[in-house]
Amino acid sequence: MNETLALWLKAKRTDFVVAPAAFPVPSTDEIAVRVRAVAVNPMDRLVRTMGDFITPWVKYPFIPGSDVSGEVIAIGPDVTRFQIGDRVLGYAAGADKGHGSAEGGFQTFVVLKSHMASEIPATLSFEAASVLPLGLSTAATALFEPDCLALDRPSAAPRSTGKTVLIWGGSTSVGSNAIQLAVAAGYDVIATASPRNFEYVKQLGARLAFDYACTNVVGDIVAALKGRHLAGALAIGVGSAAKCLDIVRASDGRRFVAMATPPASFDHLPAGSGRLLRLLPVLIRSGMGFAKLSIKARLARASTKFVWGSALLNTNVGPLIFEDFLPAALADGRFRAAPDPVVVGHGLNQIPLALDRQLKGISAAKLVVTL
Repeated sequence: MNETLALWLKAKRTDFVVAPAAFPVPSTDEIAVRVRAVAVNPMDRLVRTMGDFITPWVKYPFIPGSDVSGEVIAIGPDVTRFQIGDRVLGYAAGADKGHGSAEGGFQTFVVLKSHMASEIPATLSFEAASVLPLGLSTAATALFEPDCLALDRPSAAPRSTGKTVLIWGGSTSVGSNAIQLAVAAGYDVIATASPRNFEYVKQLGARLAFDYACTNVVGDIVAALKGRHLAGALAIGVGSAAKCLDIVRASDGRRFVAMATPPASFDHLPAGSGRLLRLLPVLIRSGMGFAKLSIKARLARASTKFVWGSALLNTNVGPLIFEDFLPAALADGRFRAAPDPVVVGHGLNQIPLALDRQLKGISAAKLVVTL
């Protein structure tokens, strides 16, 4: 076996194309996986239209994709956690600096860093497992990295810290994981969502849920935090960071907002004709948005940090989550693979269609393609 199929970007801003790729061989700290399911993320679209700005280090041709699940078919010499045939999920790091297309998730065989993969129980389908890696990584980076919220580590038997975490955007992929991780670390959680997802975020562990679209939501959350110690906030969604800053400013506790979303959306930018004309206003809005947030944070005597979801690749948080916490938490049901998968097709050629569908919006779910 010396060849696999992959979904390629042959050059910047070109269309996706299915073509052969070299069969990946794991190095000392890696495993090779036969991919059975992939989930799609906004990043997989943006790397095509905005790769010049957000991933300038990427070398083309390039295989995108971050969320995978499948079976281990080869193991690097220094890897002891896995055996051939293990069912796993993992974060595919092909889009990250210092990595390459052998680690891109949208292919039938992929190489994963062993500390960014977790064994999954027989009761968990490949489709459900594939929704986790990037959302989980982003949430864990925001919550546990020392330069972000720096929360206590999650455990099987968490002791209450007596502190509350605000998660704005609780029904998103990142939010769904952040709620569960914060609860597993001993924190009380307040989340925002649309009213139809209130029960969903509470099932994940949020004590209270608030309608993010309500005109009084900031005041209502501040009132709910009265007498409680805030451990900080995670802001998910355009416009969420400013509201979180208003809340932390008016509350007792740590004035820190981790931001998982930039101030302006890059979602609808074309890859081809008319790109520059539409790109410049978005870049200006984003730059001005970050500047306004910086001023707002200074006035609130608060700190902010933009979260790059894969930062834990090179820190202790990666193995903390994927080695120490997740395998056992999935096995005994303490941690739910959330949001729920929606399978939209089979085969690599269905991934661009899934990305187009994702752009139209999806709530409390994640689109998955089987391979």
